[in-house]
Amino acid sequence: MDVEFIKSAFKEKHYPPPDRPEVAFAGKSNVGKSSLLNTLVNRRKLARTSSTPGRTQAINFFRFGKTLTLVDLPGYGFARVPVKVKKSWGVMVEDYLRTRRTLKAVVVILDIRRDPSTGDEDLINWLNHYHMEPILVLTKADKISRQQIKRRTNLITGSLKEVSFSEPVIFSSHTRQGVRELWEVINQTALPQTT
Repeated sequence: MDVEFIKSAFKEKHYPPPDRPEVAFAGKSNVGKSSLLNTLVNRRKLARTSSTPGRTQAINFFRFGKTLTLVDLPGYGFARVPVKVKKSWGVMVEDYLRTRRTLKAVVVILDIRRDPSTGDEDLINWLNHYHMEPILVLTKADKISRQQIKRRTNLITGSLKEVSFSEPVIFSSHTRQGVRELWEVINQTALPQTT
């Protein structure tokens, strides 16, 4: 797939020109966000993966084909960084989400094996406040059985019932489950529909 890194940014003045729709990817530091991005674009090392949570510290922009920009947001939660740095990440991400006019969708990534955290709920509620429906993705589906997938999906969607979102995409970077489904949702949400 035709995809390339554009730049990293910490402030609005560093963002690339807003010349195409953007889809941002957000999630806790250990949910497999970089692996999901790499699987989605069929590249092994586009987004940096690490066993240490919190490696993504800037907002990273990637040009995808001629129609879309993918945006890797810093993870939240378990990153082993000073509290002051965590707070600055929050401001940086919120500024991007609030001000970027070309942002068309936010993929919110949760580990299917874990209950949603306060940070997850805060992010989804924040997106709802700004009338931006999140695309919910449950990763690491290969780690549990089909029966557990169904049970965990029901549990997670039940715990987020106060939040409006479409049916979650079940995803595995290992088996590539959910790649086609996620692209379908992204295309429907982010790209202008021709009639």
